[in-house]
Amino acid sequence: MTQIVRNLSSILIFTLFFSNQTKAQTTGNFIKVSIGFGSSTSNYEEENPEIIDGTGFFTQGEYIIGVTKWFSVRPYAGVIFTSTSKDAIKNPQGYKVETNAFLLGTKVRLCAPIPWVAPFIETGIGASIGSFKTYTNYVNEKKSGVIAHIPISIGLALGPKNNIEIGVTFYGNLSGEQAFGAFTAGYTFPID
Repeated sequence: MTQIVRNLSSILIFTLFFSNQTKAQTTGNFIKVSIGFGSSTSNYEEENPEIIDGTGFFTQGEYIIGVTKWFSVRPYAGVIFTSTSKDAIKNPQGYKVETNAFLLGTKVRLCAPIPWVAPFIETGIGASIGSFKTYTNYVNEKKSGVIAHIPISIGLALGPKNNIEIGVTFYGNLSGEQAFGAFTAGYTFPID
């Protein structure tokens, strides 16, 4: 047990000592653009065990306000377009989960101040404006308009300036029978 405490203490001291020299997320203002593979899925419930999904395109832009090396505020705007395969073998019942929406909101990021490979996690609140269709054996829903969502993202900021990113973004709808997200790649550039 003392060995574990000693190792954790050493890691903590090392991290605190060298974190002021790292560039995982610097202060200032930046723009980040992301593009990726979008996905939408029906919500799983005990009485509705079927998971139907749609695939498509995702892109997003963020205005980054770097408060510290490990914390930033990120207003964002993006779009997602997904559709369900019409292939009778992949989808024999003709079920459908489709999302065509404009995304708008703000999130915050916590980023480990590590050079070259910096893990991060983000969350916030936003709105999805568009069309949401979910047709399964248990759900027959089509919504249009504004739906609140909660974005959750995890990923890695890569490179000597940590300006290249790969990650997974999930948007949980606060109403509706579907959720959507994306596997993304992004690039950040300074505007100061």
